[in-house]
Amino acid sequence: MKFYNTLHRKKEEFQPLEKGKVTLYTCGPTVYDYAHIGNFRAYIFEDLLRRYLEFSGYDVLQVMNITDIDDKTIRRSIEEKMSLENFTDKYTSSFFEDVETLQILPAHHYPRATEFIPHMIETIQQLEDKGFTYTTEDGSVFFKISQFSDYGKLANLNPDQLKSGDRVEDDEYGKEEGRDFALWKGFKPQDGDVNWDSPWGKGRPGWHIECSVMSTHYLSNHFDIHCGGVDNIFPHHENEIAQSCAASGEAFVNYWLHNEHLLVDGQKMSKSMGNFYTLRDLLEKGCSPEALRYTLISTHYRSKLNFTFEKVKAAQKCINKLRELKRRLKKIENDGDEILNSETETMLSKFSAKLGDDLNISGALGELFIWVNYLFAELDNTKLDCCSANGALLALKKIDTVLGVVDCATFDVDENIQELIKERELARSDKNWAKADEVRGQLDELGIILDDTPEGTVWKRK
Repeated sequence: MKFYNTLHRKKEEFQPLEKGKVTLYTCGPTVYDYAHIGNFRAYIFEDLLRRYLEFSGYDVLQVMNITDIDDKTIRRSIEEKMSLENFTDKYTSSFFEDVETLQILPAHHYPRATEFIPHMIETIQQLEDKGFTYTTEDGSVFFKISQFSDYGKLANLNPDQLKSGDRVEDDEYGKEEGRDFALWKGFKPQDGDVNWDSPWGKGRPGWHIECSVMSTHYLSNHFDIHCGGVDNIFPHHENEIAQSCAASGEAFVNYWLHNEHLLVDGQKMSKSMGNFYTLRDLLEKGCSPEALRYTLISTHYRSKLNFTFEKVKAAQKCINKLRELKRRLKKIENDGDEILNSETETMLSKFSAKLGDDLNISGALGELFIWVNYLFAELDNTKLDCCSANGALLALKKIDTVLGVVDCATFDVDENIQELIKERELARSDKNWAKADEVRGQLDELGIILDDTPEGTVWKRK
């Protein structure tokens, strides 16, 4: 099993700190708005990573933070005349709903930044005691990057070009601005009533210290994997490394995995371009959650993902094919043993091996569909015995623990669609073909395709 480690810019064999166990920290949402599909590109990649590690037998402990205090959450809560807590609770709840919709495995812990203010103050004091900070007149505390010799290694910055001694209070800034960053921000009127008492006066934490404190609280000072988007490499993750290592005196993270950006129709997603989509927007347009999940999962995480509606349609067809295979396998009398025939064993081995090569999902899906086509041919020629069919069903279930698109709650249709299907079946039994065709047309408009088989009518999404 190898992953591309951003820290060393190469694939490295994965060796966890503790045999059989993996500690995993994944950057979560900043809850100032509904999460968009660019955000979910990262969360789906992180979900694929966790699912594959568990598929491979590891016991994974995952922590995902909720950033409920930063420049954006404060600004937006004031604009909407809501308390920070009520404002962020609204979008935190919507995030959890979206996670469930997309079949993303819930993290074991979802720490919120506002719950860890005392821990952050304690860590900043540790850094202060060790000489890594200075305090300005307004009560802000900054990290001195000149005191941390490894600063810039994750982002591949040139140490000679770092502007140490120049300060930046913004949480996000350009890579060319490698400056001292804020650990604690002294109170300013534009923060409204958002502030906490500290040894340096009233204020609030900087964004970067939040993740260092929350990750190490649950995973210890030194853990296995830290994930996020490429936009997090600098300054966020670079600053996390500096303050974490400086505070603890230990190594911080062994493997850094970063996913590339998402594009829409070949362009950067933006509201001004009219190509900005939240998950809710796409569901309203008729996309199924499983097709969106498949679309987001099926491009390698280190490649830019170009989102198009044609890809969503193609994803739905792939899912339909997997579900049709499952339906036909279950038709075979299956009271016998479960036997993984040689083709099924080979597929499982190759599927795992491809994912073990830095999550090569396209290669893994290629191996899966070679096997799927083989099974359809065997079924068409009635060559598949019940034990091999049982084994194939078992293998498909195991594969879906990684993909999460075959067996999911969204496979069910709503009551209106079920009633239309029954209405059409009644019309067919009465030989009222005009009515049956009319109902088929109604279902087609709702994105449901019907297949009339000798065993009855089977539905699937477009």
